[in-house]
Amino acid sequence: MTRRLLAVAVAVVFGTLAAADDKKGTAVEVAGLKGTAPAGWTSEKPSNEMRLAQFKLEKEKGDSEDASVVIFSLPGGGGIAQNLTRQEAKFKVPDGVKKDDAIKTEDTKVGDFKGKYQDIKGTLLFKAAPFDPNAKVTEKEKFRQLYVIFEDDDKKTISIWLLGPEKTVEKHKKEFDEFVKSFKK
Repeated sequence: MTRRLLAVAVAVVFGTLAAADDKKGTAVEVAGLKGTAPAGWTSEKPSNEMRLAQFKLEKEKGDSEDASVVIFSLPGGGGIAQNLTRQEAKFKVPDGVKKDDAIKTEDTKVGDFKGKYQDIKGTLLFKAAPFDPNAKVTEKEKFRQLYVIFEDDDKKTISIWLLGPEKTVEKHKKEFDEFVKSFKK
């Protein structure tokens, strides 16, 4: 009986510690900066070598799919302005909506690095193979992307984006913004 109680007590203590550790989130390091992804984000194995980290975020009720947060590192990559333009090209602005209302870009900082924060709403022109000019395009209406981009000390382009259905992105926007702000040297 005593061994059984001791085993239960140990299991409860370790279970509590594991649960507390889960609440901390996932540590992420990029460009000499360290940040912490929210505990509710599911860490996934990056789907290619350009992705430093990848997370799945639970969809909002009524949305068709989950959202993703991905961190990319590109040596060169065309710089900040070209990457912002590339992101805009992934979307079609809905009829009757002004481009300036669908795409907003502002200055931001990630750690000590200056960058840009872009918020795009519209129809995502999804390509499973994004760099293949012959890849089939699937239009996904009412999508949104939050896109943060900066260059590190080595002039590598680093981007962090949250992409998914509009309601799901809105549900996770505050967490995403806090995640980006969490990066420090």
